[in-house]
Amino acid sequence: MDGYFAGRLHHQLRQQVRSFAETEVAPRVPAMEATRSVHHDLSRHIARQGWIGATIGRDLGGMGVGHLGKTIIIEELSRVSAAMGAMVQASQLGVAKILHFGSDEQRKTWLPPIAAGECLPTIAVTEPESGGHVLGMSATAVREGDEYVLNGRKVYVGNSHVGDLHGVVVRTGPGSKGLTAFLVEADRPGLRVGDEKPTMGLHGFGFGELILEDCRVPVANRLGAEGDGLAVAYSSSVLYGRANLTAVALGIHQAILDDTARFCEERHRYGEPLHALPSVKLKLGQVQSRLMTARLAAYHAVHLLDRGLPCDAELMNAKLVNVESTLDSARNAMEIHAAAGLFTDRPVERYLRDAHHIFAPAGTSDVQLLRLAEVALGAGKGQWSERLADAVRMAPVP
Repeated sequence: MDGYFAGRLHHQLRQQVRSFAETEVAPRVPAMEATRSVHHDLSRHIARQGWIGATIGRDLGGMGVGHLGKTIIIEELSRVSAAMGAMVQASQLGVAKILHFGSDEQRKTWLPPIAAGECLPTIAVTEPESGGHVLGMSATAVREGDEYVLNGRKVYVGNSHVGDLHGVVVRTGPGSKGLTAFLVEADRPGLRVGDEKPTMGLHGFGFGELILEDCRVPVANRLGAEGDGLAVAYSSSVLYGRANLTAVALGIHQAILDDTARFCEERHRYGEPLHALPSVKLKLGQVQSRLMTARLAAYHAVHLLDRGLPCDAELMNAKLVNVESTLDSARNAMEIHAAAGLFTDRPVERYLRDAHHIFAPAGTSDVQLLRLAEVALGAGKGQWSERLADAVRMAPVP
């Protein structure tokens, strides 16, 4: 993509998403906070803008703006509502498995409706007993003729209650080669969604439970070959999950700075704006510095990803830096707001709650640090960004 054209395209995209978020999403935030329930209508409205198809090529009806464009979309939505930013990132995570491992037929069948906002995909890997230990999963798929029979439970599934197509990773055999991924339509008999449960933050976004009870899925719905499930899970998490959650954290971080700077202008102490107090000004400066550093880490990583260059370590670091700095800045903001920040008429307490939801998915900060230590020691286990470079490299815009 030509540098000037790409820059203009991304600038226009940012303005478009920002305007939409401020006019269409912001007015609905109070209701989402009050009900703490999944906002189905708004999720569909956002999907119809075509943004779920950010990384889907134009030949399949997508935007073809790559991971950088995807990051802009998620960031701008998250600046207004982290819940809706999370909704988009979870759907785009569901895109990854089809882009990377789907057959030509599966891509042609599913990616155009996803890009048009007519289908919201998910990915379901985590289980109640195994948590982040993917190889500890116990959900199964047993082949019977031209079908597989799936049984088990999946938890923390992003968009569980609005998803139309679930990418489910289950066990078909022992060990690391015994995991296989399947596309399971939401209305397929034998699949049901668990009850909504209230959460600390991200109100309006659903991440619940899928229950598979003798759910019969045709062989044609298998993603890749038997045994590809671990690759589906890991690559989706590394290449999409970390980048997507980084973007959500970045949007929250920007909102923290915007709201706190405005608060410091509006509030007065001792006859001067609040920011005239050195202790307050120092904290505001820390937020600004962290945000600038976090933004560089985020966009540098996805720029490399779009170019098909090795960047697993950069994606790990981007998630680590953005999540930790957003949490630190949220605490600074709460300290600056003092008692005013404890009331829900100001959004700062929401930012703090929402930021905590970004910590665990796609690996906690400890997980990122352990992997980065392996990079430092030259003990890395290969890079998904290299293995799938052709699939993630953004095609030139005509």
